[in-house]
Amino acid sequence: MADARALVDRMRLMTRARVRLGRSGAGLPTAALLAFDLDHSRARDAVQAELSDNALADLTGPSIRVRSRAADRATYLRRPDLGRMLNPDDEALLRPAGDTLAIVVADGLSARAVEVHAAPLVTALFDRLSTWHIAPLVIARQARVAIGDAIGGLLGVDLCVVLIGERPGLSAPDSLGAYLTWSPRPGRLDSERNCVSNIRPPQGLSYADAADTIVRLLQAARACKKTGITLKDQEDPRLSGPSANLSRNMRGIENG
Repeated sequence: MADARALVDRMRLMTRARVRLGRSGAGLPTAALLAFDLDHSRARDAVQAELSDNALADLTGPSIRVRSRAADRATYLRRPDLGRMLNPDDEALLRPAGDTLAIVVADGLSARAVEVHAAPLVTALFDRLSTWHIAPLVIARQARVAIGDAIGGLLGVDLCVVLIGERPGLSAPDSLGAYLTWSPRPGRLDSERNCVSNIRPPQGLSYADAADTIVRLLQAARACKKTGITLKDQEDPRLSGPSANLSRNMRGIENG
């Protein structure tokens, strides 16, 4: 019995997942139930929250703010299709200027993730991409992943990276994801993207590690002119085969 408790204790140190919560009669112990209710409330709050007007205000350089066709948060949650489309009134803000890469920051399903993690990740990316021609940063509200296709197409870039708040889980209400698409344009499939997910130090991927992985994928995408299930991070030992690559590329697609 002592060995079993020690094993459970070690497992709990390795993960934030719920491990052997125990029971009280036919239900959960009170402490476990209250912890579950708290995490569930945090996840619901994250989904409902709006991106603040001064989000990413600390970033230097030009930026463009656009909206999807979802007029408000309630519509956004009920109509994912509208979140994937750019508001026609904002199309005039986006004009091609010969840039190679566009970086789009979208609120997605967790505005908190964007407010906490987007600015340091964008800074880390800019530091590593100093020789690239990068379009002005685009900040999109009530947006899904695919809005980057319309934005990238109007900007005329080769590559688009969408940094977006991922669907909150019961242990991760503030996780940021990055979606990379070669030759962005409306109609691109989710299988034509690469995803780097769970960017949320210290519990998840650090900004430096995330930026390194994104830049490697960008460089590989530019070299072979493609993204998606046929492109994998050759330097990541966790991605050793097609099935692992497919899993990583498709992870987090519910945000789209």
